[in-house]
Amino acid sequence: MADATVKQMMETLDKAFLPEKATGIDAVILFRLTGTEGGEYSITIKDAKCSVAQGAAPNPKMTLTADGTDFRNIMTGKMDPMMAFMQGKLKVTGDINLGMRLTSLFKIK
Repeated sequence: MADATVKQMMETLDKAFLPEKATGIDAVILFRLTGTEGGEYSITIKDAKCSVAQGAAPNPKMTLTADGTDFRNIMTGKMDPMMAFMQGKLKVTGDINLGMRLTSLFKIK
């Protein structure tokens, strides 16, 4: 996955989903990515299942905004998500607690 584009990563994110980590989560998460690898993706997590759709869903529980390249680096382990958040490279609005759990819901790298 290290050489994958952001679009390819998002298209296969449901395969990296760890349902045992998603107990009690019922949420739509909007990924708003900017720059050359930008795009909007909506991820729905419900009943320990995950689905990904291109485009923005109405009323997401959480919105994550980042440059597409930075997001790819986070997903591949080249950038620490907490450091990116503290540096302002990753912005989260809505359910911050869900944002903190997000990396544990997927097996990436």
